This record gives sequence, structure tokens and C-alpha cells, in this order.
Amino acid sequence: MTASEQDFLNNPLGKDTTLEDVLDGFELLEDWEERYAYIIDLGKQLPTFPDDARIEENYVHGCQSQVWLIHHYHEASGRLYLLIDSDAMIVRGLAAIILVALNGKAPRDLLATDIDELFEKLDLFRHISPTRGNGLRAMVGKIRDIAAAELAGKND
Repeated sequence: MTASEQDFLNNPLGKDTTLEDVLDGFELLEDWEERYAYIIDLGKQLPTFPDDARIEENYVHGCQSQVWLIHHYHEASGRLYLLIDSDAMIVRGLAAIILVALNGKAPRDLLATDIDELFEKLDLFRHISPTRGNGLRAMVGKIRDIAAAELAGKND
């Protein structure tokens, strides 16, 4: 099964589940045990990832877990849509947080988004292992590279 344009466009993360939803959810929860459960629940919203996309080209290096990322540039809207999957539930949740912040944005807007500020607001790096933090940075780095390549392609 290959991802269709609709698979990308129908991803609820960044559309139905927004950054404000996540920030509000974190604020309502009292402790990190509850926040971890919330992060895992967010990961359950990730759309099905196509098995045939689990290839080296889509693999995110630098993550402790196995993580794959694919994208679709929607010409009509000028927006970049993303699908991410991982074999680890907590990483799926962290990927969902990245998607609520970056999915469905124009490449220029995506590159201008201060994702580190979001991670700081959520206090993520103090509550996940350094290797998970490296994985988060690797996912964001790959997404930024994709956005930069799309932007460069539009300027040719």
C-alpha cells in the first residue's frame, strides 16, 4: 500500500488536533506520568503508515527507535504534508507533537517555526532521555531538510 495524496491531506495532526490542543492538554495534566500517557494517546492518532515506505530512504537516522518519515508537497496549496511512524509508542507520540506543529505548513512557514520553543514550553527535554531528545531533533532536522529542498525547488 502506497500513501495516497488523501492519506497525507486527511492526517488529523496539525488539522483536527492543533498545537493549542496539545498545549492545553499539557497544562491540564498534573504530573509527567499523566503527560506520558497523553503523549502516547497522541501517537495513536498517527495515520497508518504504508509498509512499502519503510525503506532506507525514509528512515530517520539518529533515533533510538525505528522511525520513518514520508512527505507530500501539495502544489495547489503550497503546503507540505507529512506522515511519520515508529516502532515505539512514546516516539509515535513525540512524532505526533512534531506533526501538530509542522504538518500542513508552507515550507517557508515550516522553516520559520521555532520548534525548540515548543519543546521548551512543553518541558520535553527535561523529561525524556537524551537519546529520545536526539531522535526528536533528528525528525525535525529531516523535516526541515525536506522543506528547504521544496523551497529551493520552487526558486529554480
